[in-house]
Amino acid sequence: MSTDLVIRGGLVVDGTGAPAYEADIAVNENRIVKVGEVTEQSVREIDAAGRIVTPGFVDIHTHLDAQITWDPIASSSCYHGITSAVLGNCGVTFAPCKPEDRDYLANLMESVEDIPADSIREGVPFTWETYGEYLEAIDRMPKGINFGGMVGHCAVRYHAMGERSLDDVPATTEDVEKMTELVDEAIGAGALGFSTSRTYMHKVPDGRCVPGTYADPEELLAIGRVLGKHGKGVFEAAARLGEGDKEAHLPKTRAEVAWMGEISRENNVNVTFGLTQSFRRPDLYRQVIEFSEEENAKGANLRPQTSARGIGGLFALDHRTPFANDPAWRALNKMSFEERLAALQDENTRAELANLTEPVLFDMNLAYVLTPDNVDYSHNPDNTLAAYAKRWGTTPVEAFIWLNLEHEGRAMVWYPGLNQSIEAVGEMLMNPTVAMGLADSGAHVGQIMDASSPTWLLSHWVRDTGQIKLEEAIRGWTSDTADLFGIKDRGVLREGAFADINVIDLDNLGVDIPRYEHDFPGGAGRYVQKGTGYDYVIVNGEVFMDHGEHTGALAGVTLRS
Repeated sequence: MSTDLVIRGGLVVDGTGAPAYEADIAVNENRIVKVGEVTEQSVREIDAAGRIVTPGFVDIHTHLDAQITWDPIASSSCYHGITSAVLGNCGVTFAPCKPEDRDYLANLMESVEDIPADSIREGVPFTWETYGEYLEAIDRMPKGINFGGMVGHCAVRYHAMGERSLDDVPATTEDVEKMTELVDEAIGAGALGFSTSRTYMHKVPDGRCVPGTYADPEELLAIGRVLGKHGKGVFEAAARLGEGDKEAHLPKTRAEVAWMGEISRENNVNVTFGLTQSFRRPDLYRQVIEFSEEENAKGANLRPQTSARGIGGLFALDHRTPFANDPAWRALNKMSFEERLAALQDENTRAELANLTEPVLFDMNLAYVLTPDNVDYSHNPDNTLAAYAKRWGTTPVEAFIWLNLEHEGRAMVWYPGLNQSIEAVGEMLMNPTVAMGLADSGAHVGQIMDASSPTWLLSHWVRDTGQIKLEEAIRGWTSDTADLFGIKDRGVLREGAFADINVIDLDNLGVDIPRYEHDFPGGAGRYVQKGTGYDYVIVNGEVFMDHGEHTGALAGVTLRS
């Protein structure tokens, strides 16, 4: 048997949820050719003794649509075992796109996903109009990991209707026909599905809701029937859950889940949507899961998806701070990082910064401190900025200053605005109806950094607390997400599958503190977070990352339905 690579003696967690077992894995070209005992020598061998060997992770909720055009390794996803990523979530995509609409879609992407429009204009080539041409453009791009995409409602509706696509009026029959033709072309060309945004939180730059927000169920059902006709494609939504007045929101939420159930049943398609908990409506997530299970009992396949941890903003001395509304802190923010750190050394400056004249941005009892030696997303109440202030007999703003002096400007505050209860996160993760996702890689680049979610899942929920079995955690980020999106022969370790593989040192798995770097086109900034414990990340048979460093391999391919 001819092999290019053998991974020897690891604990194989094959992605199906089956019990882990020791075995070798042989790879030839881009496929796994044997899982078991491999006696033959290979061109390259990896000693995986004491390591777990898993399929590469399949991240179904990213917004790397722009970044892949200038960052072929897809950082920070590459540092956390991701080997396949899905673009085009939340209805926001760059195709289909008329030439005259390119600037509009760039501004929309910035407004919704906080990806700088100037970077998009400088970095994204826009050589396409149809979705099929967009996939062909991705084919030509160098890629360290695999990318597939959904066609987005925002682009489809704007292409078909122009400015009318933002109005709170139903689309005409002719409008719907144009949209279904565009979606038909996209699915036929290999789009993994269709995505839409229904939440009032997603806005275009002038403050109006994005195209598709007000689409009536008939429009959405007509698009769903395109997927049914092709017999493939997932339907993804940023759904309208819990929005509206206190008394009326629950019936509206039930109706929202109902039309998704109808699309799924009528067309035999998978439907997935984001689900999070917040203290604003603390039990809503349970009700949405219950509604989904009711629809599934009637023949639908609805899969709410959530993150492995809280979803929240980062605040640090090198970017924005929790006190950004205060004039003294705004003045500090105009300085370079080195000047800011030097300013904190001055007693008079510290006194001015501590004397806030404007309120802080959020509750300091939910503001968790991250330091280089303690990147902890476990919602530990002893780790809040308020708790530090209480222990030190000072104020939260003074605690923030002293923490940054102690850690040379690298102490941060993390505020989870969603998934605010760690107990609720665990409850969702252990519910079989809920899928793992929502890492939002590539989005909100100056606000959050959640690409490390799979690393946190394994280190916290599996290793440190033991609340989730290793095999189930791996299945949730591999075969389950791959199957949900119809991605064939990935997310599993078996003979004949593509050789997307992680070799992981579970004992040393962890996350570094995020850093704010100016490496986007035009010098725009974004957060980057590396991980530890990934000995090797292999994509299509080639070693892509070696102990956190890119090898130069760019073996990623375009994933088509």
